[in-house]
Parts: sequence; C-alpha cells; structure tokens
Amino acid sequence: MNRIVRATVNDCEPLNEIAKISFLEAHGKSAPTKDINSYVSKNFGLNTFIKELKNPENLYYLIYHDQKLAGYSKTIFNRPNENIRDENIAKLERFYLLSEFYGKGIAGELFNFNKSISYQKSQKGIWLAVWIENHRAIQFYTKNGFKRVGSYDFQISETHVNPNHIMYLAL
Repeated sequence: MNRIVRATVNDCEPLNEIAKISFLEAHGKSAPTKDINSYVSKNFGLNTFIKELKNPENLYYLIYHDQKLAGYSKTIFNRPNENIRDENIAKLERFYLLSEFYGKGIAGELFNFNKSISYQKSQKGIWLAVWIENHRAIQFYTKNGFKRVGSYDFQISETHVNPNHIMYLAL
C-alpha cells in the first residue's frame, strides 16, 4: 500500500537521505566522482532542506510503500520557463524514486498526485528538466504525455554541466 504525505521540517532527515541516494542512483555516473560528490555535499544537506521546507513555494511530497520511504517530489507553482508560452505553469523540480521501487507503479502514483495538485492550483501545465542520458526517466515522462520543448545545461560543478531536455505537459 502506498501513502503520499506533504513533507515538513520534521521530515528533513529521511528526505535528506533519500535525496542523496536517489540522486546518486540517477546521476552518479553523469560526471566525474569529484564533481558529483561536490554537488551532493553542496545541495543535499539538512540545512538546505530545512530552508527549502520553510519556503511555502516549495511543495515536497514523500511517497511511502508499505511504510518504507520510496521516493519524493518537489513542485513549485507559477514557475515560468522561457521555452513555454503558457502562464501559470508548475515546475516539477525534483522527482525521484529509489531504484528498488522501480517497476511497481509507485512513480506513476506520485506523478498523478503531482499532476492532480497542479490542476487543483489552476496550473496550465507542468515542466521539468531531465538529463538527456536518463533514458528511463525520459521514457516515463514521454509515456505520461510530456513533450520536449527545449534544452538546458545543468551545472554539476564549476567545470561540468550535464545537458538536459526541458519537457512540458499541458494540463
């Protein structure tokens, strides 16, 4: 059984742990180890999550499968993108699932939840950036109706960027 809950400051420790693990599973080989480790230490820490969770613009949701934390998402409403003409669109800034939960329908449930709350908040669509080598994620997003609308260079370190697709789903 799956359960989705909004993350609060009280969830910082498990959120921090799952964020590191799931990022490394998805992107750990996308750049030299030194660059990845630097990115993780800079962007995934308790203080970072405390600050983000206190910001009302950032909506983090956790999904549990049989009482075990399986994944999380971060959505920001009314976040425009230069590649998209629509206004009032949501950015799905983070969407991660631990690899042990792949293929169980959990990602689809978390995505549909985010899609539903975006629709309820009068968002006209959802956009995201995805690393061009993350074929599993691209296939998932495409299957769920996203279209490539642009590109973006994701800065891992001062010396390394990962090319990303900007993908958009009109609601």
